Amino acid sequence: MSPPSHLPALYQELQRSFESRPCNLQNCGQLLAKLKIGLIEAGLLVPQPNSKLEDLVVARDILEIGAICSIRAQDVPSFDRYFSQLQTFYNDFSSVLPPSQREYPIRGLNLIRLLTQNRIADFHTTLESLPLPADEISSNPYISHPVNLERRLMEGSYSKVWHAREEAPIEEYKFFVDSLMGTIRNEIASCEETAYETLPLKDAATLLFFSSQSELVKFAQEREWQIDVVGGTITFAKKGEERVEIPKEKLILADLAYARELEQIV
Repeated sequence: MSPPSHLPALYQELQRSFESRPCNLQNCGQLLAKLKIGLIEAGLLVPQPNSKLEDLVVARDILEIGAICSIRAQDVPSFDRYFSQLQTFYNDFSSVLPPSQREYPIRGLNLIRLLTQNRIADFHTTLESLPLPADEISSNPYISHPVNLERRLMEGSYSKVWHAREEAPIEEYKFFVDSLMGTIRNEIASCEETAYETLPLKDAATLLFFSSQSELVKFAQEREWQIDVVGGTITFAKKGEERVEIPKEKLILADLAYARELEQIV
């Protein structure tokens, strides 16, 4: 089945909106919705072996633009759907289609997404299934970045994770690194609440990787910490310690009964 006659014009408009600076995300979203309907009508959303090569290239490009726009719009579920739809193009038609410059940036984004969701096993499975020789991973900036990020996480080198934001090969990677830092901050904050009663604002900002006091204050308010701006300190909200009473008499009686049963057996 040939693509609808209006599909080329919509595709060209999508390219213009996507490449404009700043990117017109709203228009891209509207165009992508129409284009996906067109791909379904043409049988290209799930491509068939008898599809024309040029139609497959256009369909792949539309889905790749959709995946990147999803990250720019901070819509992870949408990115998941686009990435899933791209798998047929990347895996089943890789020997037919010409290479795409967007393939490995998108594959790298998917790897970082798995890290932010703490899906470490899926991360390694996906990494091993890449159509990329092991000795080329370190030379591919889009794949080596999430690999290094995962290594730093496993080492607990959170400061290096923070600096990885500036090492991102494309701007979209920073969204997931920021999300990852949000998770790390909450873990560090939980440790601070347990280990300290108070901390100087400056030290707390350093430990939590905040570059400004306003960011720290907002975070502290969300966790219901007490802030003394004049004194320059944070007091952590302490949860009431739960006391667990041990039923001593019941334990003693149970031990005596058990001992008597052992004597009878002997």
